[in-house]
Amino acid sequence: MRKHLYLSLIPESLIASMLPPDEFGAYYATGTQRHSRGRAIFFEVSSDIRSDYFPLDEIEKRCVPHPDGRPRKSTYLAVYRVLEHVGREFLGKIHLVTADGRVLGLDPAEEVPRDGESGLYLYQELCPLRPRVASTLGPRAFGEKLTDRSQPVSVNRIAFCRLRLDELAEDPERGKADDLPYASIAHLRDCLLLLRDHPEKQSKVVVRTMPEDFLYRTVLGGFYVADASGLTYYPMPDPECLEREHYEWVRSAMSSLP
Repeated sequence: MRKHLYLSLIPESLIASMLPPDEFGAYYATGTQRHSRGRAIFFEVSSDIRSDYFPLDEIEKRCVPHPDGRPRKSTYLAVYRVLEHVGREFLGKIHLVTADGRVLGLDPAEEVPRDGESGLYLYQELCPLRPRVASTLGPRAFGEKLTDRSQPVSVNRIAFCRLRLDELAEDPERGKADDLPYASIAHLRDCLLLLRDHPEKQSKVVVRTMPEDFLYRTVLGGFYVADASGLTYYPMPDPECLEREHYEWVRSAMSSLP
């Protein structure tokens, strides 16, 4: 059986498995018990990866079928500083898994869009940091700042996504936010107003960790992986494409479940 290598973001870990992505995602999100369920996000990792940090030589020894022939579903190789030690060039598709195990795979774009004009943005950091952050920086500049090792607060590599602000992006004080499922809209408005009124401040933490109100339907544009060498962008399909080609995933993702 073919062995696959996956980099999970929730929680951060490197996992070898004999399951292909769709089956691994369903297993990882729901487990073997019906009451066990939770959202998952993971990357496929190229078999070409070479690293002294991970015990890659253990894959052939440990990721083997069970005595009865069943495939080995998961063999953990690392649970600490994983993304930091997996170069962007080894990252394949990112897979978004709903709480009931529906999987949507996104390919990296050939080109990363340039940041537009200055404005207001909202990001969910996924790994290794987890805060939700309001910012005046576009995705490219946001990733560059977070991975600038000359800064007192930075990381070697980070995965994050941009979230919807709807009318708050243009008018954080009076803009409508009826369709935004975030827990504290008043606090979000305050954070955005602080950035608008103090141009010298580029970012403001809105929530210190990944909150339960992070839903796939709030993602705007797609997902990003940034480091000092650049940015990889995983665009979300447009709503019409999602409805047409991934209806079951959309129906599950629209659920209020985390």
